[in-house]
Amino acid sequence: MDLIAINPKNQSKVNKAISWAMKYDVANDQRTMAEDNDDDKAFNKFDRQCDKAVDRFYDLMDELPKGQCKAIEKILPLSIQGCHTFFSNR
Repeated sequence: MDLIAINPKNQSKVNKAISWAMKYDVANDQRTMAEDNDDDKAFNKFDRQCDKAVDRFYDLMDELPKGQCKAIEKILPLSIQGCHTFFSNR
């Protein structure tokens, strides 16, 4: 999934933010499967991966202009958008 940055100097951060959002989506799916299978060890592993991905995603989003953040949010998977409401008070 590619998005051309509004300002070319931000392209690297945009690409990384999208990459971390996609990593979160994969880890979240795996976390859900582990929870459904009552696999606590796998659930904890994927929960840590989700936390790491969300933290890195929002660190990158904090470095981008608001207009660029809105453009990124339009193309995100729904699962990480749900985290946005949780972290919106940052």
